[in-house]
Amino acid sequence: MFPASVFRLDSGLTFIHQHIPTTPVVVADVWVRAGATLEPESWFGMAHFLEHMIFKGTATLPPGVFDHNIEIRGGVSNAATSYDYAHYSLTTAAPYLEETLPHLGELLLNAAIPEDEFIRERDVVLEEIRSYNDDPDWIGFQALIQSIYQRHPYGRSVLGTERELMHLSPDSMRCFHRAHYQPENMTVVIVGGIAEDSALELVNSSFTDFAERADCPQWEQVSQPAITGICRQEMYLPRLEQARLLMSWTAPGVEQLRTGYGLDLLAVLLGEGRTSRLVRDLREERQLVQGICSNFSLQRESSLFTITAWLEPEYLEQVDLLICAHLDNLQNTEIKQQELVRARRLLCNDYAFSTETPNQLTGLYGYYNTLAQAELAVTYPQQIQSFDTQELQKLAQQYLSPQNYAVTVLKPR
Repeated sequence: MFPASVFRLDSGLTFIHQHIPTTPVVVADVWVRAGATLEPESWFGMAHFLEHMIFKGTATLPPGVFDHNIEIRGGVSNAATSYDYAHYSLTTAAPYLEETLPHLGELLLNAAIPEDEFIRERDVVLEEIRSYNDDPDWIGFQALIQSIYQRHPYGRSVLGTERELMHLSPDSMRCFHRAHYQPENMTVVIVGGIAEDSALELVNSSFTDFAERADCPQWEQVSQPAITGICRQEMYLPRLEQARLLMSWTAPGVEQLRTGYGLDLLAVLLGEGRTSRLVRDLREERQLVQGICSNFSLQRESSLFTITAWLEPEYLEQVDLLICAHLDNLQNTEIKQQELVRARRLLCNDYAFSTETPNQLTGLYGYYNTLAQAELAVTYPQQIQSFDTQELQKLAQQYLSPQNYAVTVLKPR
């Protein structure tokens, strides 16, 4: 049973509330379907840059006032942008929500995006891009997804590039904001020590005056090409101490959630913990890698399963072959029940540990409602427990082919 209440307001905005009377804290998290996938080609990096500019004030709220009002009350605010969403949260003592949430609503609905602040904040974003370009793991992953997704938005950096950001303008950002920061794209989640009636009244008053809707250039829908054969690329990086091996497979998006849950289990079975197959064989027994892990990342349109290894360059080819041998074994040899039990337990424990606080719950509900439907958030443990070894093996056969995958290798120069 879903423990929160879900409301669709007259404006089209979705409001989710869960009262936890035992905590003095309240968290408000606003999720917007305005991620990087909506950027037209000439506006790459816009969604993330806009996240920065949201906090630069409105016609009635000067820059810095929102942050000051949060901080003097002992609260914190945060924001993040992904391919499929942007979200903005504030955490404060329950009595202060009435004084702070209206300011967050004002920023989100009526961002002024002043030109002088735009130029200053662009330098901040450019520095963020430069810092990521010093991270070999980030460079490798960007190269990997670009080789997989090619012209699809998932194949580029959410940050954009220096060249692309220099071509953005305050006017184009205002257009993007007014086109997408509209009520039907927005979910407000409030969890903590505030009653439902009070929270509903506060949201109704704080999220009413939306900016006039704008028509902006649309992103060109591009179908996701299938990976056929082994798509391989090598890169040589200066100051790289260890080689990297990144392997990846694509999987369905949120329209096939059960597939995603099964691939979560396979990621744990292969590469989470000392007794997982890849860690035990390649790190613990053969000592061919310094570290190895596998991960499944659910996205709206196309998800990603990755295996990443850190190792000495002379072992790259051997480890690549051994990973493929493990995948072949996974598809052709029956999965042991004890492996499945372990993977189920780890994922259900992770879920339990990640749903304990108001902050975690607002993130969970907002994420699910933005990508799919909020009520699905609480079905995860039951779904995980319902898999058997046969269904899991079929998913491995369907999505983790040792003959069709993308691989990016980073080598020291």
